[in-house]
Amino acid sequence: MPLLFLNEKSWGTACDPARADRAMADFVNAVRAAASAGGSDTALVSEVDVKALEIAEGYPVNKWIGASPRNRALWQRLRGLQGRSPVRSVFPARDAADHLEYRHDGEVVLGLGAAHFMEGIAVSLAVARQWQADHVSLERSELVEDDDGTLEMRQDTVDVRHLAAEPHLDGHLDWIRKTRQEGVTTGLRIWDSRADLYPHLTFLPRVEDQLIDLNPHWVVPVRRCLEKLEAAAAAWDPATMAEPEWQTKVTPEGETRKRVCQFEDLNGKVEAFHLHARFTPGAGRIHFRLVGEEGGLRIAHIGGKIRPDL
Repeated sequence: MPLLFLNEKSWGTACDPARADRAMADFVNAVRAAASAGGSDTALVSEVDVKALEIAEGYPVNKWIGASPRNRALWQRLRGLQGRSPVRSVFPARDAADHLEYRHDGEVVLGLGAAHFMEGIAVSLAVARQWQADHVSLERSELVEDDDGTLEMRQDTVDVRHLAAEPHLDGHLDWIRKTRQEGVTTGLRIWDSRADLYPHLTFLPRVEDQLIDLNPHWVVPVRRCLEKLEAAAAAWDPATMAEPEWQTKVTPEGETRKRVCQFEDLNGKVEAFHLHARFTPGAGRIHFRLVGEEGGLRIAHIGGKIRPDL
């Protein structure tokens, strides 16, 4: 079930009614095509009800609906799609993205940012040229906690899936089909699907309870981090590389903390799982060790920072 997030920044732009009508028709057709590909559970997510918006400056949706029978028919097609609002209503927890801020051309964007955080698709009105693309670049600011407990704001640039007309959908169809097959939205689903989703990662039995009890804030970040570890492990050749080329930040624990990262491995031998990747919000950690003979990684811990007294 892909979530389609309305890009509120693309609405209310000054233009003539004819251009607004064309953009709205393209928008409805693109959203309906995405819903057809994504299945009956596909939802259009917006901060406010679409009917309360202005398609263009001084041209509200209600006025557009009443302008012609064609517009009324398009509106009925759009209303046939499941709608969700506000944007936070689809987050694993309502404050799950409080550690993140997304901007486009310096302006905070809720829909575009939520589409990236929730791994969905942003949908726009193609009134302005900048929305006539199948991906949109965003500036992301993320509050992260380092190993010593200090907080810092980090900035980077990310791309979000996007469509404003049916041709934009072509590049997303494979991803939509994959999303329908996986549908991983809980920690338990991550555990149950681990063999299919992460064939180069194996997990200690203790991780099952950690995933079952996973904080809802962490479901999407954990899934995303595991995907990056899987991609790195899949490309790793232990015969020629000491370790994989990481696609996310991976660091070892210092000597004084390695003792708290020792766990009984699958063969009954105690091993140090001190390599770790981070995820946010908070001090999220995935601890693992390299298993060269298997060409993969063994995961021992998914949760908060390992404390010496726990």
